[in-house]
Amino acid sequence: MFATPDIASVGSGSLVGFVLGLIGGGGSILAVPLLVYVVGVASPHVAIGTSSVAVALSAFSNLIGHARAGNVRWPCALVFSAAGIAGAAAGSSLGKRFDGQKLLLLFGFLMLVIAFMMLVRRQEHGARFQPLCRATAATLLPRLLGTGGLVGGLSGFFGIGGGFLIVPGLMGAAHMPMIAAIGSSLVAVTAFGITTAVSYALSGLVDWHIALLFVAGGVAGGIGGTLLAQRLSTRKAALTRVFAGIVALVGLYVVWRGYAVVMA
Repeated sequence: MFATPDIASVGSGSLVGFVLGLIGGGGSILAVPLLVYVVGVASPHVAIGTSSVAVALSAFSNLIGHARAGNVRWPCALVFSAAGIAGAAAGSSLGKRFDGQKLLLLFGFLMLVIAFMMLVRRQEHGARFQPLCRATAATLLPRLLGTGGLVGGLSGFFGIGGGFLIVPGLMGAAHMPMIAAIGSSLVAVTAFGITTAVSYALSGLVDWHIALLFVAGGVAGGIGGTLLAQRLSTRKAALTRVFAGIVALVGLYVVWRGYAVVMA
């Protein structure tokens, strides 16, 4: 018979997997607070390390589904990911030096900023998408490398997969349609998550039992999220608003909980 934390881990993982499959990001935005406040992981650093493992594996599972559906633009995704790996490694090393509760508080504020930016930015319909090739490399490579490095650094610092930054980053750098940015972002989410996870695992900051249960739930939830993303791919404005709303609500909750702990 499963203990309550085990059930909470599987259920939380299902939610995270569903969100990753649906919009290619937001996994760690939800995973870290769920691990701390629902599953009951005491240390924020262990929650970050465990979420990195779980989100990376869940993202890889969802990547397979999106790749089969033709939603991954591999050249752009691989360049973006390669640039982000170095940033994620540096960011995770810096993040471990910060007080865990203060890191969660900063994390919450970042979520609120991103939610606002997603709501007010101009919608990109993908009509100007440029695949990475010899003709576009001079213009596209610097954009992909610069954005990838920045997003990777933030991903590692906060212990997040970074998808909620990667999707708009790919749309801005390469003018990808949203469904392609969602699929392609999972390459970087997987790469960033593995990089951060290795750093935290080497420091003994991963609860492997919870991580495996989280991944098991994430695989099941991801199937549903990927299928729904395919059906809603022509309604990206609605998807953006829903996701931004989720990010804002969770961000407010994290800020409130983090502020209460820091001020106690």
